[in-house]
Amino acid sequence: MDIGLIGLGAMGRAMAKNLVAAGHGVKAWNRSGGHVEGVTMVHAPADAFRGDAVLTMLSEDAAIRTVLLDTGVLAQAKSGLVHVVSSTISVAFAQELVRTHEEAGLGYVSAPVLGRPDVAARGELNVLAGGPPAAVVTAQPILEAIGGRIWDMGPEAPTANAAKIACNMMITMAIEAMAEAVVLTEANGLARDRFFEVILGTLFGSRSYQVYSANIAKGDYEPGFKATLGLKDLRLAREAAEAVGVGLPMLDAVHRQMSKTVDGGWGDRDWSAMAEFTIQQGRRI
Repeated sequence: MDIGLIGLGAMGRAMAKNLVAAGHGVKAWNRSGGHVEGVTMVHAPADAFRGDAVLTMLSEDAAIRTVLLDTGVLAQAKSGLVHVVSSTISVAFAQELVRTHEEAGLGYVSAPVLGRPDVAARGELNVLAGGPPAAVVTAQPILEAIGGRIWDMGPEAPTANAAKIACNMMITMAIEAMAEAVVLTEANGLARDRFFEVILGTLFGSRSYQVYSANIAKGDYEPGFKATLGLKDLRLAREAAEAVGVGLPMLDAVHRQMSKTVDGGWGDRDWSAMAEFTIQQGRRI
């Protein structure tokens, strides 16, 4: 396929490399420039919308709006093109993107992903794909190149965005759960690495617990996914909950803790740094 790509951050670069490795022709645009072997860099976002499909991996709603909607890029796109957005965006904005693409005569697929840059580099992301079946079929070669497994979220694209936001919300809850458990067990003389050995070997052996318990055990919060982005995703979860009139008390709690973490100067560290904030806070009480 002739594929355009918008956004070459850590995730976008990994996706670009995997698309090239799968034999696709890739033309990419990035706000800060850059180069990926085998990828043709173009001068404007509109140039990436002249192939069979486009994959967008920008950081948030505002970036997509600025780059693609405010500039009228969709009106310049090749007729029948399918646009795949893998960014973590709000449900409300996904609903808007569905409408704007329909008006422009373009296909649209929401395909947010689960996995960090190392997983993306291996082409093993879990892809949550939502959208009209015909558009998803067209996008299938892209999704197969970047993902280890594709999960069908149904014909309404924003459903995939709701699922991704919920997943990220649950990761922060796992981080907070481990942090509070450390406060309790360390206060009673049990080292955190020993406690994590117990929980990983019994009740909580999932990847989120494995990855983030290691960070907490070492006190190493080098950014894989920054706390500022985690706070953004928790805000999206709160907005989505408010839109449908539901109350989520655990969400409110982790949003508050992540806000304090970012305000405390940890915003550029990994979002699991929230655990360190909770542990330090617990010791002071």
